[in-house]
Amino acid sequence: MTQFTKLEASSRAKAGKGAARATRRAGQVPAVVYGAKQEPTLIALDPRLVLREMHKGGWRSRVYDINVDGASTTALMREVQLHPVTDQPVHVDFQRLAAGERVHVEVRIIFTGEEKSPGIKRGGVLNIVRHSVDVSVDPANIPDAFTVDLSQLDIHDNVRWDDLKGTENVTPVLQIPNFVIATVAAPTVDDTAPAEAAAAPAAKAPAKK
Repeated sequence: MTQFTKLEASSRAKAGKGAARATRRAGQVPAVVYGAKQEPTLIALDPRLVLREMHKGGWRSRVYDINVDGASTTALMREVQLHPVTDQPVHVDFQRLAAGERVHVEVRIIFTGEEKSPGIKRGGVLNIVRHSVDVSVDPANIPDAFTVDLSQLDIHDNVRWDDLKGTENVTPVLQIPNFVIATVAAPTVDDTAPAEAAAAPAAKAPAKK
């Protein structure tokens, strides 16, 4: 079951760069809600709310219940444009959701059990191939995250799509069967160490008289 995050917004009457600048001067972030075969809805948001959601992580798959002047809309936050100098949000795009209309979302992966992995304990290195996966899913079943347990992985073991938890109602966009998510690589050997160790005694030998 999809979890909704409530977001308060106000409506905007005009589109265009001039109207957007006026919204920013008023301390708000201009945004638009599009999709579901409806006319775009122009809204304005508190920039602190946008930054809060971005800092949480996983905002690309989070479903928002946007309250605009008493009317509710469910949507995904698709894109956040940031100021090139201040990194403050300057515009946000939302995609309106419709029941039964599948959408593509990027779902993050949460890795657990790394401290118990026998391979990592023996010096192996966790190589994360994918921190998230693009999937197709009905809006009613969008997961907040996938999870995977690394506690049984030894050196040269790997984690694949089928090992993730929470994938029951989604279809990966990547058309590669059971693709790799992460691996435990063998520890790197420093080939220069023996040569440096052998050279050290020679350097310390007393000079002949």
